[in-house]
Amino acid sequence: MNDFSFYSPTRIMFGRKMADHVGEHVAAAGYTSALLVYGTSSVVRTGTLERVKASLDAAGVAHVELGDVRPNPEISSVREGLRIAREANVDLILPVGGGSAIDCAKAIALGIPYDGDVWDFFRKRAAPAQRIDVACVLTLPASGSEASNSCVISNDAEHLKCGCNTDLNRPVMAFMDPELTFTLPPYQTAAGITDMCAHIMERFFSGQPAVPVTDNIACGLIRAIMDAAPRVMENPQDYDARANIMWAGTLAHNGIAGLGLGCAGGRDGDWSCHGMEHELSAFDVKITHGAGLAVLFPAWMRYVWREHPERFLEFGRQVFGIEPVDPEADGVGITPEQAIEDAVMETIDELQEFFCSLGMPRTLAEFGMKADDIDSLMPGLKITRGEVFGNFKKLTLDDARAIYESAL
Repeated sequence: MNDFSFYSPTRIMFGRKMADHVGEHVAAAGYTSALLVYGTSSVVRTGTLERVKASLDAAGVAHVELGDVRPNPEISSVREGLRIAREANVDLILPVGGGSAIDCAKAIALGIPYDGDVWDFFRKRAAPAQRIDVACVLTLPASGSEASNSCVISNDAEHLKCGCNTDLNRPVMAFMDPELTFTLPPYQTAAGITDMCAHIMERFFSGQPAVPVTDNIACGLIRAIMDAAPRVMENPQDYDARANIMWAGTLAHNGIAGLGLGCAGGRDGDWSCHGMEHELSAFDVKITHGAGLAVLFPAWMRYVWREHPERFLEFGRQVFGIEPVDPEADGVGITPEQAIEDAVMETIDELQEFFCSLGMPRTLAEFGMKADDIDSLMPGLKITRGEVFGNFKKLTLDDARAIYESAL
């Protein structure tokens, strides 16, 4: 087990009707003025935003608003939020929504004490040193942003989607009510489930030796997700299934699923698939992050598994009950090496079939992408990930191109 430092300061308020209690908790913590950050329609249409505003009003917490934050939030929304927050002198940023609203809010919180352009943090031209606090009302389990140290923002002018990881990004509070997810469209539910699985797998396939405690947490989370997912898709108002999905999404990305799997000076995982997917949704903002991961993760797995086959065998055993046959004991006419490959391929196929069973795409072609479009992905990938990236297997840009091509 490698050394690690684990910091998870977010207070989780989890349960029914939590949106109606935001104001009392925010006021009790000493906040007096908030910037509400939300997306394009759903929290308004469902009445969730009005419930949060009513709770703030009842508690005497002033508020201003930044709405219309799109999926794959763009830097222009962050800059507009900074303007509104500074003019109102708010002491809390309060997103109501999913990962896009929360990430936009995190970027605003980092930018308020900073004299330069907040995009500097995402292009690694500056490191954040301060922030104002963020509390969030989660309506879409997926990104885990409600308790994570990560934040991802797009810049359409530069055709980039970049992340900024710092413990300053961790919200102080997260209000989580599974009932708020009852009205999510099936596609968004499925993409969120895929994203949280990917967060766990990025850490499991870190290139580091096994850490049994952490491995059991990671694989147990995925088994719980796979158990709840079909129940949610069949009955969107299954509270217990929704609750398990929501809680798993938080634990998938608050760091607990990667403890002991990081290296000094690096993240606890590989993150190649996330980096490669970011280029897809920078290329076309209509590509949902989880849907892109549903295509790319199996393609990456098939490309890299030979680096550390033992990790794939452990994953297959714990998650799907798949183990290689014993050629001698079972009397099959294959080599031990072929038995391992067969087990790994079966594991990857099972994972992809799970994603597809939820309605996720199998190929990049389903997004309308063609072979010529891959050229458009490479410059951004070079900027955000470099000439060589990844931990499980060091990938070159040529390797990345081959993975994209295999996913068509």
